[in-house]
Amino acid sequence: MTDDPLEIREPAQFKALAHPFRHRLLFALGAGPATLSQLAARLGAAKGTVAHHLAVLTEAGMVRPAHSRQVRGGTERYHERTFRRLVGTDTDAGATAALLGAYAEELAGDPDPLVHLRHLRLTPAQAERLRSMLDGLVGETEEAPPGQARYGVLVSLYRHPPAVR
Repeated sequence: MTDDPLEIREPAQFKALAHPFRHRLLFALGAGPATLSQLAARLGAAKGTVAHHLAVLTEAGMVRPAHSRQVRGGTERYHERTFRRLVGTDTDAGATAALLGAYAEELAGDPDPLVHLRHLRLTPAQAERLRSMLDGLVGETEEAPPGQARYGVLVSLYRHPPAVR
């Protein structure tokens, strides 16, 4: 997995993000490489379903084979994410809705989430400074070693459309 953010801009990437199950797969792979069987068990899904969605994510460049190992006459293939974080460029309403739906599912498991929605009046310079600070905070936060609790972060700064009078 690379530390560079993956910029979502290709049609195959938007297609991959348009299905909430693929978000669940990406979240599950955030813990580290996993096999098809491990993912199916973790997500409570059929192996065929997991295989199909992994193929779509692989085609979009969001998942790749990590390694394989021989076990009892067969081969276990591990899959991993190709990124540590996603960055949206041109946003598609369907992909954004799917992402927010996956985010809502993640929040359901946290008894004390931090969620803020606030509209601010900012100059273009202030908005750029805030954008840079948020991007730096998320991008530079070091992860704890394996075995520690996992946390999700969703950061968005967007220009609110002007009020219609």
